[in-house]
Amino acid sequence: MKQFGPVGFIGLGIMGSRMAANLRSAGFELVVWNRTAETARSWASEHGADVADSPAAVARRCDRLITMVVDGEQVESILLAQDVAEALAAQDDSLAIDMSTIGPAAARRVAAGLRERDVAFVDAPVTGSSPKAEDGTLTIMVGGDRRDFERAAPLFEAMGELIVHAGRVGDGQAVKVINNAVAASNTAVVGEALLLGKRLGLDLGALVRVMKAGSGGSAMLELKERPMREHDYTTLFKLAHMLKDVRLCLEEAEAVGIDMTFADQTAAILAQAKASGHGDEDFAALLAALEERAGTTLA
Repeated sequence: MKQFGPVGFIGLGIMGSRMAANLRSAGFELVVWNRTAETARSWASEHGADVADSPAAVARRCDRLITMVVDGEQVESILLAQDVAEALAAQDDSLAIDMSTIGPAAARRVAAGLRERDVAFVDAPVTGSSPKAEDGTLTIMVGGDRRDFERAAPLFEAMGELIVHAGRVGDGQAVKVINNAVAASNTAVVGEALLLGKRLGLDLGALVRVMKAGSGGSAMLELKERPMREHDYTTLFKLAHMLKDVRLCLEEAEAVGIDMTFADQTAAILAQAKASGHGDEDFAALLAALEERAGTTLA
């Protein structure tokens, strides 16, 4: 396998900053860029990395380039920009790795655009929120050619615990948005259960203990019941981003004629909470919409 030179990393937000830190801890040399330049300078000063003044400047120095940004529009505007694509094409055996959540259609557009310049691409969205990003235990689902997956594997191993080759380009994105639709719907059900328990006058601690021990247990119950009960919406994964992901899942479902009733209802709940000003908070804040509908609050 080709030895690694500097690795490019674009996007140092809640997730990207932690993922890039794990790459540095694993010994990879990084060249970084962030839309807010001061964020990149501060991160590079703390972790030891070079800061580029543009995405193209990153691409000129790195034959493996990771993007971790907000949505498909941003990924396309970065990777398909003429100066970036040409810089990658000038590198020997270059590989673009997008770890954002952008949906299958956008991933395939990016792959097609880069393929025209003989630049390889894999989509590699992650799940696990910021705590797992920080301790390097993310789940990473990868779509793309097996050879390209293997070329990127050492990078993934520095950032994740479970790394799955999901299939073709776009398949990693499909797995991710389905997973997030399930997670969001589960969170909404947990919120409804807590509100019902509150209206019935139950000891919510007792209700939660029983659910966690029984068939009602879930990762979302474990993670979100306390923030909901305390109205502590400290951001681990933004509500606005979860709404985007559920809508991407619904777009894929519509395209193949599948009706996802629960995901559709959850998208409406998330949209209502976002409209009430909770978009930048953790998606546990979908409880605000449920409380409004129920006329009951937990905290």
